[in-house]
Amino acid sequence: MNYHKHLLSAKRFTALAVTLLFFSAFAAVNDDLFLISKNLDIFSAVYRQISLNYVDETDPNTLIKTAVDAMLGDLDPYTEYVQETDIEDYRLKYVDTRYGGIGAAILVRGGHIYISELYAGQPADQAGIQTGDELVSINGVLLKGKTTAEVSHLLRGAEHSNIRLQIRKPGQDKPEELAITRSVIRQPNVSHIALLDGGIGYIKLDKFLEQSANEVEKALHGLQQKGKMNGLIIDLRNNGGGILQEAVKIVNLFVPEGELVVSQKGKNASKTYSYRTMAKPVASEIPLTVLVNGYSASAAEIVAGALQDLDRAVIVGERSFGKGLVQQTFNLPYNNLVKVTVAKYYTPSGRCIQAVDFIHRDSNGDYTRVSDSLINAFYTKKGRVVYDGSGIYPDITVEKIPYNAITQTLLSRYLIFDYATAFKQQHPQIPNASTYTVNDAQYKDFIQFLEGKDYDYFTEIEALLQQLKIKAEVEKKPEEILNELASLARKVYVGKQHDLTNYQEEIKEALGSEIVSRYYYKDGRTTFSLKYDAQLQRARSLLIAPTNEYYSILAGEGEYKTIGGPETLLAVAEINQ
Repeated sequence: MNYHKHLLSAKRFTALAVTLLFFSAFAAVNDDLFLISKNLDIFSAVYRQISLNYVDETDPNTLIKTAVDAMLGDLDPYTEYVQETDIEDYRLKYVDTRYGGIGAAILVRGGHIYISELYAGQPADQAGIQTGDELVSINGVLLKGKTTAEVSHLLRGAEHSNIRLQIRKPGQDKPEELAITRSVIRQPNVSHIALLDGGIGYIKLDKFLEQSANEVEKALHGLQQKGKMNGLIIDLRNNGGGILQEAVKIVNLFVPEGELVVSQKGKNASKTYSYRTMAKPVASEIPLTVLVNGYSASAAEIVAGALQDLDRAVIVGERSFGKGLVQQTFNLPYNNLVKVTVAKYYTPSGRCIQAVDFIHRDSNGDYTRVSDSLINAFYTKKGRVVYDGSGIYPDITVEKIPYNAITQTLLSRYLIFDYATAFKQQHPQIPNASTYTVNDAQYKDFIQFLEGKDYDYFTEIEALLQQLKIKAEVEKKPEEILNELASLARKVYVGKQHDLTNYQEEIKEALGSEIVSRYYYKDGRTTFSLKYDAQLQRARSLLIAPTNEYYSILAGEGEYKTIGGPETLLAVAEINQ
């Protein structure tokens, strides 16, 4: 009898507990709804008072966008509000690769608009427009002082629509009139395909927009038809990502059906989902390397991370950006959109590679990187150690050496750009992009071209000497110290006069890249650059027989057992070995 009484009491207690939990949850939901309603009322009242009483006229669209942007700006850089007027630009950036236009890229220089790149075979190219031409007006609208965004909007339009341009060629005073018919411009996801020496395939993937997986598969089949491939390099450098599902399909080209590629987890249970390969691979056995750098992000990191975790590819280059967040677009009233970060994604080993903490900020209000103390170790399929919280570390690190200050100055002052423009006017053709080099005679001509032009620059050493001089003066150091600093500054200045000679090889590389692009467009520029690309050459060396190093890396032998990570965790990993 006592047993039944205890059982009845337990049931009543359980029922009471469930009831209390229900009402607590209901109360919490009600509190949230009340706070939302309260603050919307406050916002509406403030907006109404501003609209009715502010001393000057206000634009409702601008006010609302400013308010919404400020609210979203407190979250993360990827959650954004898109007005109806900006939807075309949004689609071009995040979804589609097609737009109506003339097929030319532009730059602003001294308040004027210039053609910076042409797309082969497109209307601007067919009309005889050249890189380096000044774009003076569009349909009668003068362009001086306008931004590239404003000019881009004027250039775009419906397919088959007409556009009137005024173009001023270099050295001409009077612009010429051109009538051009717009066409659909499609910038492919795959920008370059090549079969390199040794039977190594190369695919450059710039973004993960619609059809990117189909483009990669088509490129792969094309390479396979050219002959036996001993290996494949997928170049994801400077690839900022795109559509997650396209990344999953690309991984599926190289790994068996049923493999976990990526998981996403969000506060909303409906945003928690795992993506697996769903088809048979088309290249499951071919040795594979993937190139990444600090601008490889999002979907590019999903591909690199999955292939690394599954021990399917060797990653070469520099640590990736570290964007482990998933965004989803939602429709808003009146054809507006909002893109919201809804989840974090995790590679097959379980790591989230998000490198920036958007929740906590430092004393200056800036975002902070994930602390080393919070970084955890995970394991690939074959037991290699990888880490979360800091992007994708390459298996083989090859740092890109930046250009010297002289080369950067020649590029930023558009002196290399201008020389290439003049060179094209004087030389109707050059050898093909793969064999072309800037010879000594052409470089001497470039040096003469620079005479009388401003390319002075301030080196890091000069900046440090200037700081020392100021500090010495403030502290009233002896005159001989100031004289010594002045003497060092003169020596540095004199040394700079020889930089055109000392750094001529890298200047020739930058110069050759710009010249080649005038004849063979973007594809030619990439072809030219491959022979100077240390990261690509390292990836290629892994794939050329014998490939013992390639398989040792994937097996996690010796020094390849641990991939990247903070020093403290590396030390622990070494002890555990």
